Amino acid sequence: MTEKMDAASLSQFMADQFPQVAEDFVIESTGEELVVRLKVSELHLRPGGTVSGPTMFALADVGVWLAILARIGPVALAVTTNASIDFLRKPAAGRDLIARVRMLKLGRVLAVGDVLIFSEGEEQPVARASMTYSIPPKRD
Repeated sequence: MTEKMDAASLSQFMADQFPQVAEDFVIESTGEELVVRLKVSELHLRPGGTVSGPTMFALADVGVWLAILARIGPVALAVTTNASIDFLRKPAAGRDLIARVRMLKLGRVLAVGDVLIFSEGEEQPVARASMTYSIPPKRD
């Protein structure tokens, strides 16, 4: 499937639709695999100096949403219908998180994506997520 939105247009769309969090994310690449970085700050940490689970979940969720939009265009109302995340190891303290997103299925109504999340500079993933999205019907 051809790419409908590149990294720049995705970033702009996110800034327009979700300005409250858009600055936390940097889209590093699109294509077969979408790569998005979460700029980890004090806001994302939990006691013990590690990145919180809800923060990693948000990265996976945003990553799949962006990967869908990269393929179908700016559809803000594509929504999560199912999510599963496995926390594999403690993220490295003080490092950004990198999500690598692959779309497993992109149909007219449902999309399924797989996400591996890494601490920057580490080879082993810290989390793995599977997300299913509902895509709203096209309006004529």
